[in-house]
Amino acid sequence: PRRIYNMSRDTKLIVVVRNPVTRAISDYTQTLSKNPAIPSFQALAFKNLSTGLIDTSWSAVRIGIYAKHLDNWLQYFPLSKFLFVSGGRLGPCGRVQDFLGLKRVVTDKHFYFNETKGFPCLKKPEGGSKPRCLGKSKGRPHPKIDVQVVQRLREFYRPFNMKFYQMTGQDFGWD
Repeated sequence: PRRIYNMSRDTKLIVVVRNPVTRAISDYTQTLSKNPAIPSFQALAFKNLSTGLIDTSWSAVRIGIYAKHLDNWLQYFPLSKFLFVSGGRLGPCGRVQDFLGLKRVVTDKHFYFNETKGFPCLKKPEGGSKPRCLGKSKGRPHPKIDVQVVQRLREFYRPFNMKFYQMTGQDFGWD
């Protein structure tokens, strides 16, 4: 944050977040696609599975502790310089344009929800070629993770999520 602050104190920051449990699983899925020999999600997420101790040294877990990261950024930028949006929703387009002081040109009508990928994609432009969507490395199916593992991660993230909601003034509904 310091380097960005020193470069421009007027910087506006758009922070796209998603449920940290889903984010960790997605991170693992991405890594797994590049290296199928990695240990299981459970083996990486827990220091000790029997006690439920989460391994916060694993980046896939650590990145989802948004409150900790925001604390660091707030040492340099006031909250008014941030816009927090959920990565899974179409709605923020107008908010992003407003935040940046832009005329509202891009609207929900420019997007469609791609059921296969599980996220929004740009519709085909008038007289243009084809619809635009993120590449094949995005939107791949996640591996099945044991429900108890997911539940333990939810419990782990809950206090951090609550702090993040308090810090941002937004409830992202992850709990």
